[in-house]
Amino acid sequence: MDILLVASAFNSLSQRVYAELSDLGHRVGVVLAGHGPDAVRRAVRDRRPELIIAPMLKTALPEDVWQRHTCLIVHPGPLGDRGPSSLDWAVADGADRWGVTVLQAEAAMDAGAVWASEPFPVPPVGKSDLYRNEAADAALTAVHRAVRRYADGAYKPRPQSDPAIHGQVVWRDVFRQERRRIDWTADDTATVLRKLRGADSQPGVLDELLGREVFLHGGHPEDRLRGEPGELLATRAGAVCRATRDGAVWIPELRPRKSSGDPAPFRRPATDVLAGPALPESPVPLELPADRRTWTDIRYRQHGDVGLVTFSFPGGAMSTDHCRRLLAAYRYALARPSRVLVLGGRRDFFSNGIHLNVIEAAPDPAEESRTNLDAMDDLVEAVLRTTDRLVVAALGGNAAAGGAMLALAADEVWCRAGAVLNPHYRRMGLYGSEFWTYSLPRRAGAETARRLTEEARPVSAATAAGTGLVDRLVRVPAQGFTAEVGRLAAELAGAPDLDRRIAAKAAARRADEEERPLAEYRRDELARMHAVFFDPGAAYHALRSDFVRKVPGGAR
Repeated sequence: MDILLVASAFNSLSQRVYAELSDLGHRVGVVLAGHGPDAVRRAVRDRRPELIIAPMLKTALPEDVWQRHTCLIVHPGPLGDRGPSSLDWAVADGADRWGVTVLQAEAAMDAGAVWASEPFPVPPVGKSDLYRNEAADAALTAVHRAVRRYADGAYKPRPQSDPAIHGQVVWRDVFRQERRRIDWTADDTATVLRKLRGADSQPGVLDELLGREVFLHGGHPEDRLRGEPGELLATRAGAVCRATRDGAVWIPELRPRKSSGDPAPFRRPATDVLAGPALPESPVPLELPADRRTWTDIRYRQHGDVGLVTFSFPGGAMSTDHCRRLLAAYRYALARPSRVLVLGGRRDFFSNGIHLNVIEAAPDPAEESRTNLDAMDDLVEAVLRTTDRLVVAALGGNAAAGGAMLALAADEVWCRAGAVLNPHYRRMGLYGSEFWTYSLPRRAGAETARRLTEEARPVSAATAAGTGLVDRLVRVPAQGFTAEVGRLAAELAGAPDLDRRIAAKAAARRADEEERPLAEYRRDELARMHAVFFDPGAAYHALRSDFVRKVPGGAR
């Protein structure tokens, strides 16, 4: 079937709908609604789709489009829910279950006939994490069901005037900043965390720090540090710790207001944004005691012959500092006696490569691009050169560009079934590095590697498995991913042929090094990348700026 996706952004959910519908043999196109109603009309006229789906839409479809074509809206709310801030309300109200509804477009928002709905659990995570995982899983189940029903031709969507639905109809208004505002003297830690998690990616919680208005992004509990409510207590790995009336929370990122005059009014590590009195650094060990309830973005755990280096960076972006600290943690893990080493293993993003926001805010973005990429390459090279144990990259969520290549450097790639991979760099105007010219053809073959990098399309975890990028699909809910990875890693560590496999990988690495040293791959890739970084007219600079500042991009 010819399907057109209309989306305000080609975000994680839109990419997953695109990839999974393509897997089923549908011919899928994408148009960005941000280019205006005429762009949508033109795409409909040119493609003549049999079905239009809006996986993520912030503006209304043109009336002449939904009147002439079946248009399905994916609404992240349960049956009967209406309004533009559904997930915000779910997090704010502490809901333990929510849902996704696929309904037909009509004049009134979210009031169209229902084609499918699917419930999902709401764990205590940030809204963006919930959106990419539990909500996305439910959305894809509902979208697949709705597409099958439409193709069958016999299904009649249920109008919301149906008594079974009408009694559940609830309008939830825009969740405005007034509702998000934190009263540091009155709100307890649980309330503060709920407010921060409900706005972790967008729009953030507007607040004042050191006499300056900023948006707070992300929130995690702290079990030991204490102070006067609202007081900044310490820093850790770029985050700041702030006291509540009965505890404290860690806030990893801040965003200056666009009207503040700050030349970089976008999300960055909190300590990069703040300018004021120095705060003490409050480090924690990589092997954090099990009873600690505090935040850190990198941890090491060991269970028998299995070592686990887990990490989680906001948005999956890895700055120079992130890369260097993760490399230090990886080297720490190599000094421990394990036979299987797992890299990753947390739910949500694995990695999206270099940190474009930090680069854009740097005094010299070209030089910071180079420094960040060198640090990323150092990390990937360390993984590739590990020959005394098996390394597993465990992807609980999406991976892209250099982050995808970091995963491919491992001996095995385990991927949660709902993840999406973007193993390419082209949409940022880059050739790519992280040893992709070695790892990608080695796994997928030269022709598939060429197609993946040139077509620059998202691929589902299932397609990645079919092309050799992924070795094992982990079919569990997001909340169960870490435990399942631990179980599978223990099973691998106990396999009778493990010593043989380790010896074979060491021999293969020696043979590959003799044929062409890794240093040559790195040199050639970096020469291409540095030529772009230090060319003021290169498309990369404009594309990076547009991406960071959320200027609408192109359509497919």
